[in-house]
Parts: sequence; C-alpha cells; structure tokens
Amino acid sequence: MSQEKARIVKSHDINIDADYINWIAEVKHRFRSSQVKAAVRVNAEKLLFNWQLGRDLVQKKAEERWGSGVVEQVSLDLKREFPNAEGFSTSNLWYMKKWYLFYTDQESLKKIQCFVGELQSSVNSISLKLQRPVGEIIKNSVYEQTSEDGVEFPQPFALVPWGQHIEIITRSKNIEEALFYINQVIDKGLSRPALINCFKAHLYEHQGKIVNNFTEHLPDLQSKLVQEVLKENYDFGFATVNHEIYDEAELEESLTKNVTDLLLEMGTGFAFLGRQKEILVGGRTRKIDLLFYHIRLRCYVVCELKAKPFEPEFAGKLNYYVNAVDELMKSDDDNPTIGLLVCSDMDNIDVQWSFKGISTPMGVATYNNIRIKDALPSQEQLADRVRLLQKELQETKRLMKK
Repeated sequence: MSQEKARIVKSHDINIDADYINWIAEVKHRFRSSQVKAAVRVNAEKLLFNWQLGRDLVQKKAEERWGSGVVEQVSLDLKREFPNAEGFSTSNLWYMKKWYLFYTDQESLKKIQCFVGELQSSVNSISLKLQRPVGEIIKNSVYEQTSEDGVEFPQPFALVPWGQHIEIITRSKNIEEALFYINQVIDKGLSRPALINCFKAHLYEHQGKIVNNFTEHLPDLQSKLVQEVLKENYDFGFATVNHEIYDEAELEESLTKNVTDLLLEMGTGFAFLGRQKEILVGGRTRKIDLLFYHIRLRCYVVCELKAKPFEPEFAGKLNYYVNAVDELMKSDDDNPTIGLLVCSDMDNIDVQWSFKGISTPMGVATYNNIRIKDALPSQEQLADRVRLLQKELQETKRLMKK
C-alpha cells in the first residue's frame, strides 16, 4: 500500500451540483435520525429496567420477606456486579419502587387509562417533529407486557428521562398533575431544571384556567392548545415601578426592559414583536401595548396591559386590536389572532358578560408581584443596616466572653 504525501485535509475544488447537495443533506438527516433512535432506545431500556425493578420490590414484598435493609443490599449487590454502571444507589432504588407504586394503585390505574390516549398522541406528535415513527421504535423495542402479574409499562413514559420522572412523582400532588407534566416534558422537551421551574410557577394550577371565549370561536384542537399556552395569572416579579400608583405605560416599560424574563414568564413558543405597535386607520394612530407571535399556535397574540381591575370597555378595545391585526398582518397560513388582556384584578361575571356579542377569540388574566422601587432600601440604607448588624454581633461576642 503506497503512502500518501503528508498534507492538510481541506475542502476540495470539486463540482458540487444539486445532486451532491441533496445526497449529503440526506446523509446528515439519516445520521441525526440514527442518533435520535439510539437515544430513545437507550432511555427506553433503562426505564423499563427501573419499572421492572420497582415492580419486583413491590410484588415480592421484599422488605417483609428479607428484612428492612433489603433495598440497600440489592444496591450493594448490583454495584458490586456492575461497578461502572450508574443508577444503583439505594435512593435510586427507592425511587424505582415509588415510581411503580405512584402509577399502579387502583385509583391511578383507572385514571391513567383515560389519559393514555393523550399520552400516545404526544408520542405521535414527537414522531412527526422528528420525521421518524418514535412510537414504532418503542413498540419494536421491549415495551410489551412486563409480566403476567405486573402492570404494563406505559409506552409514552419512555420519552421522559429518568431525572424528570423523579421530579414528577416527588412534586406532583396527584396522578392528574403527574400526567400533565409527563405531557409537558414530551411535548416541549423540558430539561430537569426547566421542569422544576414549571413546578415552582405552579404551571398545572394556572394552565387552562384563563377566563376566555376560545371554545366558542376556535376549532376544538386550537382552543385546547390556546388554553394550555395561556395562564390565568402572570408573575411579573422581575418588573419594578417607581411608586405604588403607576399607569400602563410605566408597567409596560418595566416589562419590556426585561424581555427575556417576560418571554420566560409568558411561556415556551412566544416571540416578542414589539411594544406600542402602531396602527394607522382613517388618519388616526392607535397603538397595541405588546404584540407577540406564538410559534406552536401559529398565530399573533395581541396583549393589552391594564394597571387596574377589569372594566367591560377593555374587551371592546382588545376586540378592535385583534381585528386590526387579522386585517393588516395575518397571512393565510396563520391561525386566527388571539387577544390577551392582563389586568390587576377581575370579576369573572364581568368578563363573561363583556364577551357576549364578541366573536374574536380572547382571554383575560391577572398579574401580581410587581416590585415598588420606593419600597426597596437604598444602597446607603443597606450599608447602614450591615454596619448595625456588625455592631450588634460584636456586642454579642463581647458579652459572651464575660
């Protein structure tokens, strides 16, 4: 075999035509697809093992049969046999048992049967996004009946990493909440930190409870998606105003100074298009407070801010802006524009009556946790406070020495 002359490998001056571009794009796509399949299979195999081990600990009544230290002994035996493997800690084995029990008590089994269709839909949704039948990957892997006596492993669970499963069973108050977050992880690809943030923000409690007219004016699927996306209350704790009495302009400016935090609070999929978006009709200028586009919903979202409780006339103004965006900005590929009014407080009856006769889809939410600048201590005040604390600490030490 002849030796090639030493050289630096670089792109060659070759005739790159459309066939080459299409072929290399297909090769890249195949490789990405193989990576996805491999990751899904590895995760699926590990989760099935965890499910089965949790099942064994439950069905064999291991603690009653072999003593209270049996889980720790199993952990030691597995780590001794597989020293380079992860996941065999005593705490992890306890999580496996808790995981199996969480989803397999009689009450949970009845409820999980009702939700399994939605979970399978989530698998199908992910399959479409990856342009590969992930559901088939799972089915063709090892996800059949785990044993004649045990409960079958729910196939969509294979798309949720183990760390997220632990957070869900640890933090969820009931099976409905757990299944909600299972869907969130599958649909949005939530990392473990992102999932924890969703729990801290009480996403389950706030999701889908916004006062709205979506069911009357949107197709069923779109209505459901919109209600999943919009919250009934927004935490504007990242925004600061100068005084306890403030207007919409000051609130809006404070929110948009922190656009990253605003988008995080709005939720996944929102793109910020601007504030005070100007509309010129009949020679008159009107301005939309905040305008978003939601990628998943494929529609514009008109957001009006009110630094006061809801008033019926607010609905009419929002209706006008939604219609204006539909007329001037919406394309044929976009879904109907959504209106979102965010105010300091509201009465549900007030809002529902205001919606009567309005055919544009809209919802009303509230906000809280605005910080007041005057209520925050100045740097000088903080420095004085630190000095006082240091003095008190020194005095305490002096007294203790006596």
